[in-house]
Amino acid sequence: MTTYTLYHLFIPAAYLIGSIPFGIIVARAFGKVDPRGAGSKNIGATNVGRTAGRAAGILTLILDAGKGVAPMLALSLLFPEPRLMTFTGLAAITGHLFPVFLGFKGGKGVATACGVMFIVSPIATALGLAVFIVIVFAKRYVSLGSIIASASLPVFLSVLPGARVYVPMGVAVSILIIVKHRENIKRLAAGTENKIGKKG
Repeated sequence: MTTYTLYHLFIPAAYLIGSIPFGIIVARAFGKVDPRGAGSKNIGATNVGRTAGRAAGILTLILDAGKGVAPMLALSLLFPEPRLMTFTGLAAITGHLFPVFLGFKGGKGVATACGVMFIVSPIATALGLAVFIVIVFAKRYVSLGSIIASASLPVFLSVLPGARVYVPMGVAVSILIIVKHRENIKRLAAGTENKIGKKG
């Protein structure tokens, strides 16, 4: 299989996988409301957990992360070329952010980005997750933890010799996630953002 073929196979496939709206599928499987019509109206794990229950939220988190892991793991076993890995990973994340199946209105990409970056650099991903946990534990805001953790990702990649080639990818992921959290940033500034455990 040529490099040309891999580009034309993995990038669109990753986008389509990323577009699968697991949050909606899981909420409906649990007999709950469409997450787009409740809570923050987001299809991600946080809102699914808020509106459909903790088990549904955890399952959505796992499946959304899997959307990033699956194409990246397959590619890493076949042809782990950094540029193709970067484009494939960004395609999976973009699919979640702008899914073709939902009129290009998707989630915020954190879980899928974690899945992608775990294959690229488990250490950088673990460090980013540690930042997320510390921020969420201290401030009780999932959105703030996501924003700060994503911003820290390029820094961690830059100090890990084997991961430095993926710094541009880390910067792109960080920008995408922060931009998708712009409404959360406004609510954080206004003091109206939902904390963990708060309904609605």
